[in-house]
Amino acid sequence: MRCPYCGNEDSQVKDSRPTEDGTAIRRRRVCIACGGRFTTFERVQLRELTVIKRSGRRVPFDRDKLMRSVQIALRKRPVESERVERMVNGIVRQLESMGESEIEAGLIGRLVMEGLKTLDDVAYVRFASVYRDFREAKDFESVLGELNADSE
Repeated sequence: MRCPYCGNEDSQVKDSRPTEDGTAIRRRRVCIACGGRFTTFERVQLRELTVIKRSGRRVPFDRDKLMRSVQIALRKRPVESERVERMVNGIVRQLESMGESEIEAGLIGRLVMEGLKTLDDVAYVRFASVYRDFREAKDFESVLGELNADSE
């Protein structure tokens, strides 16, 4: 594993343990060259997934990109990181268990919207504004109307 501080490729594992939800292994490492300490996570990957963008372009699925987009929607919101991690893990498991190696970007967006709706209404609206490409205020009103209808 490459050291994030000095770039050396030799590191020593000091501690390994499963994450809380058991979907990954957390490893504490020490760089042999500079002594820097860092953490890595190993996850099981059932299959290589490819995302088909709206433009038709195909790109490899990137779990970290999914996590970043969810975190952007949740910025400054009172949601525990464990709940976010569980949601993202659930989405990835759903995608991997579908049996398809190519996934439409729209499906990923819909799964994120479903997850955010249960986590935080504000994050849901933020994500929807980008995912659905809002152009004016009435677009926000329609999503807020959906939220109100679901909560009644």
